[in-house]
Amino acid sequence: MKILVSLLSLVVTVTCFAMAAPKPSVVQRPQDWTVDVKYEHMQQIMLRPGERDKPMRFWYLILTVTNNTGDDVEFYPQCELMTDTFEIIPAGKGVPQGVFEYIKTRHRSMYPFLEVIDPSGMRILQGKDNTRDIAIIWPDFDMQAKEVSLFIAGFSNETIVVDYPVADDDSDTPEKVFLRKTLELDYTFSGDAAFRANPKMTFGGMNWIMR
Repeated sequence: MKILVSLLSLVVTVTCFAMAAPKPSVVQRPQDWTVDVKYEHMQQIMLRPGERDKPMRFWYLILTVTNNTGDDVEFYPQCELMTDTFEIIPAGKGVPQGVFEYIKTRHRSMYPFLEVIDPSGMRILQGKDNTRDIAIIWPDFDMQAKEVSLFIAGFSNETIVVDYPVADDDSDTPEKVFLRKTLELDYTFSGDAAFRANPKMTFGGMNWIMR
């Protein structure tokens, strides 16, 4: 019971904090930048990573990133998938290299220079001629999930520091939390979870948030 109460408290805290989080600036400060991003909707594939392995489901997203900021920028991505069942999965977790190779081949005609996201950093040169197509891949998530949100940070250097509403540091002052401008893509799933291979997936919208 104590574990359940603690978990519920954590959920309430996180939810309240998310609701209170500020939105990105309508007009960016002179030193802030945001690259242009286009995306294809989330897709799934079933692959057998090894000859003896069972087929596994993976989800992926393809982004097209163009830097029209006027300067070359460093892209340090942070990509997470979050379900309404409180599962949070970082991109690339448990994803064999062969999965990207399959995706690259699958989309070769449309994206001949497709790259996989690099969490250690990617330099994006300015101008349309330096546009980059990037794949982000996740392993399968909870089959009972009905809502999924993708959070992708790094497309902007806009940040903000806010007070965490609960935790205090040693001086009894609210702890500071560092938030980044983040792209959020929302999806809703309907139908029987047993038929995940052919789900009814509805796009819920795109937002820029501070997370």
